[in-house]
Amino acid sequence: MASQDITTPRTGSRRQFIQQSGAAAAGLAFPLVGGAQPKAVKIGILHPVTGALAFSGQQCREGALMAIEDINKTGIKSLGGAKLDVMLGDAQSAPQAGAAEIEKMNEAGCSAVVGAFASAICLATTQAAAKHGLPHVVDVGVADQIVSRGLKNTFRFGPGYATCAQIAVNNLHVLNTVAGKPAKSVMIIHEESLFGTGTANLLSKELPGYGFEVKEVIKHANPTRDFNNIVLRMKSVNPDIVIPANYFNEYALLVRTMQQQKVVPKAIYSVLGGAASSYKFLKEFPDAANGIIDCNHWFNPKDKRAQDLRKRIEAKGLFFTYEVFMTYTAVRLLADAIERARSADRAAINAALENSSFSDHFMPYGPTKFVNGQNQGAQPLMTQVIKGEIRVIVPRDFREADPIFPLRA
Repeated sequence: MASQDITTPRTGSRRQFIQQSGAAAAGLAFPLVGGAQPKAVKIGILHPVTGALAFSGQQCREGALMAIEDINKTGIKSLGGAKLDVMLGDAQSAPQAGAAEIEKMNEAGCSAVVGAFASAICLATTQAAAKHGLPHVVDVGVADQIVSRGLKNTFRFGPGYATCAQIAVNNLHVLNTVAGKPAKSVMIIHEESLFGTGTANLLSKELPGYGFEVKEVIKHANPTRDFNNIVLRMKSVNPDIVIPANYFNEYALLVRTMQQQKVVPKAIYSVLGGAASSYKFLKEFPDAANGIIDCNHWFNPKDKRAQDLRKRIEAKGLFFTYEVFMTYTAVRLLADAIERARSADRAAINAALENSSFSDHFMPYGPTKFVNGQNQGAQPLMTQVIKGEIRVIVPRDFREADPIFPLRA
C-alpha cells in the first residue's frame, strides 16, 4: 500500500510550508504578548458584614471597594499597571470566623489583607495571618494588644485606644479648667468586648489624676436592646459627665434612652464613640446628637479629597462614617506598599510597609512611620455636634468651631 508523507504539504515545497507556518505563528504570538495584561495582585478585604457589627462592617467594605476602584484606574505602576483583585471575607462579628476567613485567604493566594474593624476580631485575624507571613493592615481596631505582640506582619494606620484615651482626658481637663471646673464626676458606660473594656480601664486610671471622680463604670453586652435600667442608674448616680465607649447601635440607643428619660448631664463626652461622630446618627436623631463631644477617628476637614470622597459616598445613599474613610485610607496605604515593593510577594510587602512613609492621604497624620507596627503620627481629633453639623474643635490646626462646654450650666 502506498504511503503518504504527512509532513509534506500536497502543494509547494517543504521550505515554503515551514516559512509560512512560522510567519503565521509569529503573527499570532506577537499580539498576544504585546497585549498581555500583568497578573493581578490578590488582596483580602475582611470585615464583619453580618451579625451585631454588620453596619460598621458593611461601611468598611464600601470604603475598601471605593479605594480599589480608584487604585485600579491606573493599577500598580511598578507592576506594569497590575490591578488589585479583591477577595471579600465576612468575619460574622466573631473572632473565630475572622480567623477562619484568613485561612481561606491564605489558601487562595492573597498577597495581603486589610481589616477587620473590631479589636477582638483584629486580634484573632492578625495572629492567624502571622502564621503565613501574610501582611495585615489594620483599618480600625484600637486595642493596643494588636500591635504589642511583636507580629512582623501587622500594621495599624490609625491610633490605638491608649493614645485616644490620653488625648481625650487631656482635652477634657483643659475644657473643664477653662470653663471654671464645673464638672467633677464621671460615669463610664462601655461595651463588654476588648475595645470597650480596654478603653474604660484606661479612662478609669487616668481621670482621677486630673481631679475627676469616677463614680461608676458599667459594662453592657453586644447587642443590648434596652438601656432603661442603666439610665435609671445614671439618674441615681447623677454624674456631671457621661462617657460612652461602645459600637453604633448601642451608642445610639443609650443616648436616645437618656433623652427619653430626660437625663441631661453637663456633657456627653465620648471616647471612640460608635455613633457620636456619625452623620447617620446625626441625621436620624439630631436632637439626641446635639452637643455631643467625641474623641475619635476623623479626617482632615480642610482636605478637599476627604470632602470629595464624602460626596461620592453620599451620592450612593450612604453615610460618610469613620469606617468608610479609615478603610479607604488603609487600602491606599497597602497599595502604596505594593507599588514600592514592586512585587506581590508577602515578605516584600511586609518590608515595604515597615519602611513606609505614605503621605498621600487626607487624615490628620502627616507621613506614615511604623514602629512595631504602629503608625507613630496617627491621632484622633475632637469633634462636637454644633448646629446640626459635626465640627472639629481640637486641635487648633484643624479647628472648625469653638467648643461648647459645659453643654448644660
